[in-house]
Amino acid sequence: MHPKGQITVYTTTYCPYCTFAKDFLTRKSLPFIEIDVTGDTSLREALVLKSGGRTTVPQIFIGEVSIGGYDDLVALSKSPDFEKLLKSSGITLKNVLD
Repeated sequence: MHPKGQITVYTTTYCPYCTFAKDFLTRKSLPFIEIDVTGDTSLREALVLKSGGRTTVPQIFIGEVSIGGYDDLVALSKSPDFEKLLKSSGITLKNVLD
């Protein structure tokens, strides 16, 4: 379960796109919880179930909404839907979106 008002990023230690996603959220002053699934089969299996079958990382959730990976995050951030999703999840956007 992903609590409302929280961004959760599932990562591995060897994934450059995980680093890109974390850096992106940090630049936007959006706090997030990181869950490292490196080498943890049970966490990885749970992630696949939560993300609708996706097996890649990062997997990013805004509240309980799975938005996909880094490229999905960047694409969503360029849409008015991003701010709406953040607000509906109880998250305040502090920086102006690029």
